[in-house]
Amino acid sequence: MQEIKPNDNKPLDPRPSRIARVIIVDDSAIVRQVLQVQLSRQPGVEVVATAADPFAAREKILALKPDCVVLDIEMPRMDGLTFLKKLMKFHPVPTIICSSITPRGCALALECLEAGAFEVVSKPGGNFSVGDVAARLGELVRAAVHVPPPRASTNARSTESMQMEDAEPSTPRLSAVNALTPPLVKSINTNFRHGLSDKVIAIGTSTGGTEALREVLTALPVDVPPIVMVQHMPEGFTKAFADRLDRLCKIRVKEAQDGDPLIAGCALLAPGNRHMRLVRDGAASSNRWLVRVADGPRVLRHKPSVEVLFESCAQYAGARALGIIMTGMGNDGATGLLSMRRAGAITVGQDEQSCIVYGMPREAALCGAVQIVSPLDRIAKSITDFASGALTAHAA
Repeated sequence: MQEIKPNDNKPLDPRPSRIARVIIVDDSAIVRQVLQVQLSRQPGVEVVATAADPFAAREKILALKPDCVVLDIEMPRMDGLTFLKKLMKFHPVPTIICSSITPRGCALALECLEAGAFEVVSKPGGNFSVGDVAARLGELVRAAVHVPPPRASTNARSTESMQMEDAEPSTPRLSAVNALTPPLVKSINTNFRHGLSDKVIAIGTSTGGTEALREVLTALPVDVPPIVMVQHMPEGFTKAFADRLDRLCKIRVKEAQDGDPLIAGCALLAPGNRHMRLVRDGAASSNRWLVRVADGPRVLRHKPSVEVLFESCAQYAGARALGIIMTGMGNDGATGLLSMRRAGAITVGQDEQSCIVYGMPREAALCGAVQIVSPLDRIAKSITDFASGALTAHAA
């Protein structure tokens, strides 16, 4: 029997694959050419067409029926968000948003995830080389073959009803990233029941994780232990995502900064392109934690890495931690969750049926890291049970 090595750096998907057919939609001829050349070099990927705008894209999507669409957001005549909503209503297809890192671009990208987009990646530039972006897109395009697209709207008569008219550019609803609207600052309640700050919850997720985190965190009451989270997202997007969650949740959610203390009723999200570690606050008289946010090499192809966070939680929180691994490709976090379990933590893995991509939870289960397999809609209950003491390592 071949030994399973969940920390191997190779993409992990044992299912038989076929060539993934993709259409690229971007108003920039240079971007279309670069992405077409680079994606065509990725194994298992075929670029069947490109389009300069949603109007041309519509005809090619209906004619060629691709497995996946790579879609720009800011385009003339009709922006990507408006087109995505039409696609999801009349002709759903897994769609990857390829966006620039600007306040407007980040806000619209997050709205695209709400509207049904498969994932968001940054366009090449800054910390993201052409090769890095192409490799990430290749992974996502191949994964899209196995992802059932969202169901078409019951009000849609047929794909021919996807009417296309020139549209005004979408205005982001997410005022959290609007420079004219400062983020809402929630007051920190220090009157939580005794013992909440002596526990910590660590969550790791990737593809499909933005909406999964939203579902879990919005279901939580304010009196929960401190939460630390890694969601694979580009630099710039994590701040917008944290601000969006903060406005939706009862708990406070913020992008972590180096030295932030862990506080009950507050969730810290690792910033893009930085690793986040849990450490003990040596200056405190009691056992309290804070986070260290720093640069460093990618771990299991990711920065931030779930593995880095989970290993630090195993070291410094031990049996006082709850580790949760949710939807995502690859194996990031699997061995880290195993370290948490060996250190006495309770560990939860999202089940296959509720995952967008059953990769990270599967690898964690295969290596023996997962104690509790849970559907997405029950993970918040695990957190509140852990907070109250009803969920213990012995009970798990």
